[in-house]
Amino acid sequence: MKHLQRPVRRALLVVHVAVSVAWLGLSLGLLTLGLTAYTTQDPTLTQASYRAMKVFADWLLAPVALVTLGSGLVLSLGTPWGLARHRWVWIKFWLTLATAAATIFALRPEINHAAAEGVPDSSLVAAPMVSTTAYLFMTAISVLKPWGLTRRGRRLRESAKSRAPRARAAARQGEFP
Repeated sequence: MKHLQRPVRRALLVVHVAVSVAWLGLSLGLLTLGLTAYTTQDPTLTQASYRAMKVFADWLLAPVALVTLGSGLVLSLGTPWGLARHRWVWIKFWLTLATAAATIFALRPEINHAAAEGVPDSSLVAAPMVSTTAYLFMTAISVLKPWGLTRRGRRLRESAKSRAPRARAAARQGEFP
């Protein structure tokens, strides 16, 4: 994929950060509602918490997860970071894909079931806790960019280094590589 132009890249980065933060906030909200539903002794509060979770699950979870995944994928493919060049990007991609799939195919149906039943469900505490941890981890590696290049990234870097002297020599002779 061709590198994104600077204004497009910056706009897409803003979108990606915004929806990623929204996903983290949504997960914290679901965790709060899940804890409330699970720990309260009031059945009406349990039911209300699960119904609130259902609203978030029905209207926000899938779109936020998919926009986060899509914008991250386009950013990785349209910038020098690449998708499979740096370990932190590669790990973040797979974690985002896994959490998006779990959110859409496991968490949403479980929330719908709990909203219908109104019975405390420990999985609706565990799932948002795991997803919140995953999103915080992905935020940390986005900032810290640890672990260096993947095998593919090292190979591409070596290939670029070996082409550079030939390109400079050709430019000195007036040739174009």
